Amino acid sequence: MKLSTYFRSSASYRVRIALGLKGLSWEPDYVNLPKGEQRDADYLGINPQGLLPALTTDEGGVLTQSLAIIEYLEETHPTPALLPSSALDRAKVRAMAQLIACDVHPLNNLRVLKYLKNPLGHDQATVDDWYRHWVVEGLQALEVMVKDYSDGKHCFGGEPGLADICLVPQMWNARRFAANLESCPTLLAIDAHLQKLPAFAAAAPEGQPDAF
Repeated sequence: MKLSTYFRSSASYRVRIALGLKGLSWEPDYVNLPKGEQRDADYLGINPQGLLPALTTDEGGVLTQSLAIIEYLEETHPTPALLPSSALDRAKVRAMAQLIACDVHPLNNLRVLKYLKNPLGHDQATVDDWYRHWVVEGLQALEVMVKDYSDGKHCFGGEPGLADICLVPQMWNARRFAANLESCPTLLAIDAHLQKLPAFAAAAPEGQPDAF
């Protein structure tokens, strides 16, 4: 498999973690977002949205959208499981994951932050405030959601899963923008534990060869 990725891309980070948890080998295709390589014709031929990640499967199929890619990996490589066994619990975990991937992250995507500056004319301090507002609001809601289901080391249950895969990249980005996460002690404890696990550590941005 080949993964189109960038070291600071949260969505790519999620897929890197999932591939690691599944024990799958993959070939990197580095796409430099700040240089605009995601808008090059060659990459648009892979993903017409010009977004990361994209996964080219062993069979030559191309998948986009991180959650869709992770669900594909879950279906094709079911062990270890990233979702609980019951339909109700799977829905709860998906809701946690989608809170981050569908509500928090899109508002703070690179293209949104760039648009706030040009053409809308906001300065960097205002853009950073925008980021911090939405990430903290989202994580505070997730803090409440996980309390009844977390063992203090994972968002749901006792093993790493889909919600954890989404949490860790978002926490990394929150720190990058100096967001105040003191109101999320459960998430801080979960994140601290997960970062020590091999699949999460290997996927971290600072360890990627394209971390330029």
